[in-house]
Amino acid sequence: MQTLVMIMAGGKGSRLAPLTCHRAKPAVPFGGRYRIIDFVLSNFVNSGYRHVYVLTQFMASSLIQHLNRNWSLSSFGMFIEAVPAQMRRGNHWYEGTADSVWQNMNLIRDAHCQHVAVFGGDHIYRFAVDQMEAAHIETGAELTIAACPMPVAEASRFGVIEVDKSGRITGFQEKPAVPTEMPGRPGWSLVSMGNYIFRADVLEEVLIADADRPDSDHDFGNDIIPGMLKDGRPIYVYDFHNNRIPGEATAHTPYWRDVGTLDSYFDANMDLRAALPEFNLYNREWPIRMAQRNYPPAKFVRDGGIGRSGELVDSLVCEGTIVSSASLANVIAGYDCLFEVNSQVDESIVLSGCTIGAGARLRRVLLDKNCSIEAGTVIGYDQAADRARFPWVTPGGVVVLPKGTHVPARGPIESAWDMVTLLERDPHAGPVMRKKRGSYVAATRSRHSHDSTMSRG
Repeated sequence: MQTLVMIMAGGKGSRLAPLTCHRAKPAVPFGGRYRIIDFVLSNFVNSGYRHVYVLTQFMASSLIQHLNRNWSLSSFGMFIEAVPAQMRRGNHWYEGTADSVWQNMNLIRDAHCQHVAVFGGDHIYRFAVDQMEAAHIETGAELTIAACPMPVAEASRFGVIEVDKSGRITGFQEKPAVPTEMPGRPGWSLVSMGNYIFRADVLEEVLIADADRPDSDHDFGNDIIPGMLKDGRPIYVYDFHNNRIPGEATAHTPYWRDVGTLDSYFDANMDLRAALPEFNLYNREWPIRMAQRNYPPAKFVRDGGIGRSGELVDSLVCEGTIVSSASLANVIAGYDCLFEVNSQVDESIVLSGCTIGAGARLRRVLLDKNCSIEAGTVIGYDQAADRARFPWVTPGGVVVLPKGTHVPARGPIESAWDMVTLLERDPHAGPVMRKKRGSYVAATRSRHSHDSTMSRG
């Protein structure tokens, strides 16, 4: 085996609360029928890699279930396997990105590999990883970091890289307040995508040294990369914009989104439904794989066979969903949903198992799975009223409904009984819920957030 893959999928994704109070960030649904983890896994499988470990930690149950059911390669020595945190290096969970790999060093040693690809599990992008590995081998790098230009205003959320003319990295700042600009390109910085290829022996050496440092955060960006630069080790950049995906035009600009906030998650979903999307899901030569479900085709009908037909504009609608004399514009609609007569949904994300009642009007709303909207409900047309009524409204004005929420036309919203405790006790969701007590009530135990509204009749 030349290259082993380790995908870091253990982060909390706290800025995506309430979507992540009950699931890991890589398990968050995306684009109607995918999960975020499907994108990085598809990149590796399409690039020819067949030895993949997914390192999990927080709220990993649904992620592990998804991997076990839909990403099996268990034949002829090939595998995609979930690796839960096991405290192999002491009585503590993963303390940083580097520590997550260090605690699983036994897997690298057992593989007898020459290189290790360490990638994040929570970005939306296409990436031919074999091209990066070829560049890594050609330069003789001990570490290669994938990078792309980013406006300076956004670059402080990432590691910022400085390089010489040969592409060798000469400087690295982890999330600097004032990012260094690229020479000859004012207003832009070169940022790390958090995707690395290490020479295996070097990775083990630097992780052993880092593990013994009491002052270390045990993080690749904060500790490993700066330490390797200080020691003069050869670290090279791989320019993501040079990556070429089969089936895409040569002039196509590579797409990469960090969906770290609710607004960025919302915007990335909206990118998919454009007439000419920046991220094209229909490239047959580079498919994004996902769970296979036994649902019938989506259906668009006139209510009762009479009256007006439904209207669908620049939207994606998944299998099993019924649109009955409803209007959808700029919508991502998941599988197994129902849009009832005369409902109107604009610029919104409706995840699986949701029902939008007759005559309801929604604009810029994000519904997690299995939510229901009562007939005649109006959301998104009066931001002041929305902020007064709903616990979750993003800075960009998107109303977010946690999994299993029921929204009546008037009065307090109804949280699924199993979600109330999770939301109130979550360190990031809890303060929001406590601030908005009185705006929501708990449903009876007969309504669980895991139940599709379609199955409730």
